[in-house]
Amino acid sequence: MKALCWEGVNEVRVEQVPDPEIRNNGDVIVKVRASAACGSDLHLLGGYIPAMQAGDVLGHEFLGEIVEVGPGVRNRKVGDRVVVCSFAGCGSCWYCTHDLWSLCDNANTNSGITQALWGADVGACFGYSHALGGLAGSHAEYIRVPFADHGSFPVPEGLDDDLAAVFASDAGPTGWMGADLGGVKPGDVVAVWGAGAVGQVAARASVLLGAERVIVIDRIPERLRQAREHMGAETLDYTRTDVGAELRELSGGRGPDVCIEAVGMEAHSPGPEYAYDQIKQQLRLQSDRPTALREAIHACRKGGSVFCLGVFAGVVDKFPLGALMNKGLVFRGAQQHGQRYIPELLDRIARGELPTRHFATHPMTLDEGPKGYEMFKHKQDGCVRPVFQF
Repeated sequence: MKALCWEGVNEVRVEQVPDPEIRNNGDVIVKVRASAACGSDLHLLGGYIPAMQAGDVLGHEFLGEIVEVGPGVRNRKVGDRVVVCSFAGCGSCWYCTHDLWSLCDNANTNSGITQALWGADVGACFGYSHALGGLAGSHAEYIRVPFADHGSFPVPEGLDDDLAAVFASDAGPTGWMGADLGGVKPGDVVAVWGAGAVGQVAARASVLLGAERVIVIDRIPERLRQAREHMGAETLDYTRTDVGAELRELSGGRGPDVCIEAVGMEAHSPGPEYAYDQIKQQLRLQSDRPTALREAIHACRKGGSVFCLGVFAGVVDKFPLGALMNKGLVFRGAQQHGQRYIPELLDRIARGELPTRHFATHPMTLDEGPKGYEMFKHKQDGCVRPVFQF
């Protein structure tokens, strides 16, 4: 079958790879119908995530049709049109039974890598390096889905648009989790750094959870426009204003109650700290650029909450621990626990409460995958997300 593979730093190619096969009782084989490139995939492209190997199939945000089921599958059948959570979870370990699905004890068969990196086993993500399980990704004609009874979700009748439903796989639950676990409640002022798909969903979730004001911070005009027009958020262009001062003005002088960082390890900034962080990252003296995270911690009101949604891989410099501690902030972060949220989000998308179709600015074929990633990486032609259709 054809698949879009990582071949080295900033190099992807469409290759012929072996068809997937059922390996365990709980597996299904899915014929992929739509697979979106995610902002976190750009960290793979840039070589910032460890344990990638040439030939690894990319992609973790997808929708498709089940064409084969393992003998132990009980709740899914051939012909089901399903959204699949980007993180696999076994459904039976302590973490899965406590709705902490991305921390599953059993999905990641390469757990020694993450023990060395982070001091603990974490779960497995499709197409996201051998550190996170080595599962083949979804930028392919077919994909093996383990623990399918727990990680695949039938798309509701009436939600016919694959380009809307596909974002319930990853961007939807990731963004919603940031608002939920960040503690957004009625009357709050919420600031979201990053107006990509994840940041926009975090903003919309905050609106639906009752926030009084939601402000999204970015520099890309088309993304800021989408956040205003589709998600009902206010926006700030960080290249044109003092973000901290603006947020204090918009929150009665205190700062936002909840700050959600949806940028991650390759954050940009117009200030000198960006050059400092970029040089250190390129020299591998630090693995991540925490510019947006620093700003979120400094901007948050005393006693507020900061949630880190953006992907970080290792260590950062100049982390404002003093501000975090002395301001009494609650700080959380996680990879998405999608099994907790996906059924609800599919229903919200179907009812029109959570717009997602507009993220898919560049639908294209898998053969156009290298071009799609080039456009996505360099923000060309208003590209918010390329989505590969089959």
